[in-house]
Amino acid sequence: ETKAKKLQAKADAEGDLMDTTTTRDADQKYLDDLTATCEQKASDFESRQQLRTEELEAIAKAIEIISSSAVSGNADKYLPTLIQKKSFVSLRTDAQSQSQTHAAAYLKTMAKQLQSRVLAAVADRAAADPFRKVKKMIKDLITRLMEEANEEAEHKGWCDTELSTNEQTRKEKTEAVETLHAEIDQLEASIAKLTEDISDLTKAVAELDAAMAKATTIRQDEKKTNEQTIADAQEAQTAVAQALTVLKEFYAKAGEATAFVQQPEIFDSPYKGMQSENGGVVGMLEVIESDFARLEADTKAAEASAQKEYDTFMTDSKVDKSAKSADIEHKTAKKQDETQALTVKTEDLEGTQKELDAALAYFDKLKPSCVDAGVSFEDRVARREEEIKSLQEALRILNGEDIA
Repeated sequence: ETKAKKLQAKADAEGDLMDTTTTRDADQKYLDDLTATCEQKASDFESRQQLRTEELEAIAKAIEIISSSAVSGNADKYLPTLIQKKSFVSLRTDAQSQSQTHAAAYLKTMAKQLQSRVLAAVADRAAADPFRKVKKMIKDLITRLMEEANEEAEHKGWCDTELSTNEQTRKEKTEAVETLHAEIDQLEASIAKLTEDISDLTKAVAELDAAMAKATTIRQDEKKTNEQTIADAQEAQTAVAQALTVLKEFYAKAGEATAFVQQPEIFDSPYKGMQSENGGVVGMLEVIESDFARLEADTKAAEASAQKEYDTFMTDSKVDKSAKSADIEHKTAKKQDETQALTVKTEDLEGTQKELDAALAYFDKLKPSCVDAGVSFEDRVARREEEIKSLQEALRILNGEDIA
């Protein structure tokens, strides 16, 4: 049953590892695709911004060239139709010049107020360039600023989405890494404790085995000695009993023999043997017999007590050894499971850390085009709106709408 549980646990762990690996590979592919898309969009956005800047500069340069004497001066010189029309449009030209001057002054004021280099450049052009060119330039610039606002709004939306997703990914992966670190630390501590416990239990089992072996040897020697002592006591009792029988028979016969024989006057009394002196030989042998009997009884009692004590010790030791052996087996199996889990967690940590590093690297790539540097998106939008309003107001001035 334990083996089946281990095999099942191994199969479950391998399945979890396969699922984790598949999920990690899918996340990595999504992250790689997303990174490539972000880099491409950022590159395209920067290219388009650069292209718009260069376009505005080219338009301004073209206006400057067209406004120079090489074009407008030669036109006045070699195109007589324009000269003929001067007398008819002189009044309108004066009005346009006033509007143009007013518009240039207004744009300079707003440029200073908003600290806008765009408005400052337009103000300079408005004061120097032909009227029609100024109006067209302002209209084109308004259109460009609106397009730029729309594109930046689009880019801001994309950035917000990417930054939000990336932040969530970084948060999840950071939490996962911290959790895995904690789980790995816990597993390592548990494995170290299990290793120590298994070593202590193994040592204790070895000590129990040695103690039982020593107790068995002592018990065998003690039992052999006791059995020999009992046998010797029994043998001695038998011999003493035989001696007593011989002596008792002899003294009985001796007493009968001397009772009917006429004794000479030489002896004071008839000879009855040595049995009466100090208890006699018979009494002494009876004491010896009782001593051997007592030795046999004491030895048997000591043997029974020692055997009982040995049996109790062996039973307790075997129960203790069985419990410790079962504990060793359980802790060994648990250590194997936790070691396998530690391997899986370590691999998960490695994969998750790579995903976190990739998310952090992607965040660094998002920063240049998506994270505000000095001026916030809201401030840029507000300033652009003010620039557009100022250009629209300048256009109305050029159209004479504010002239009373």
